[in-house]
Amino acid sequence: MGVIKLKNIRTFSFHGCLVEESKIGSDYSVDLEIKADLRKSSFSDKLADTVDYVHLNKIVVEEMAIRSKLLEHVAQRIVARIFKEIPAVSRIVVGVSKLNPPIGGDVEAVTVQIEEYRS
Repeated sequence: MGVIKLKNIRTFSFHGCLVEESKIGSDYSVDLEIKADLRKSSFSDKLADTVDYVHLNKIVVEEMAIRSKLLEHVAQRIVARIFKEIPAVSRIVVGVSKLNPPIGGDVEAVTVQIEEYRS
């Protein structure tokens, strides 16, 4: 087994419960970790034998472009789509962070993290 991590995927998205958030948008960061069997690719040196992190990044960016009220919802969509499109993935940990959230305090980020295993 092995792990592939994509750290700090930055997007500008329009998530949030407030109407203003759907209009002005905000900066987000996504951390993604997947678990898969990387033994074959470690010997073959072939992209076809591994999980392509370009594909993972594409999924995150596309799902972050679809508005959700809750970070939990967008995180779950990312998980579901990775499991659907990449059968080799056995475990996913995704953290979606809203940077400088409008919560009336000096908070760098709010993060929702979901961990799922393929059933």
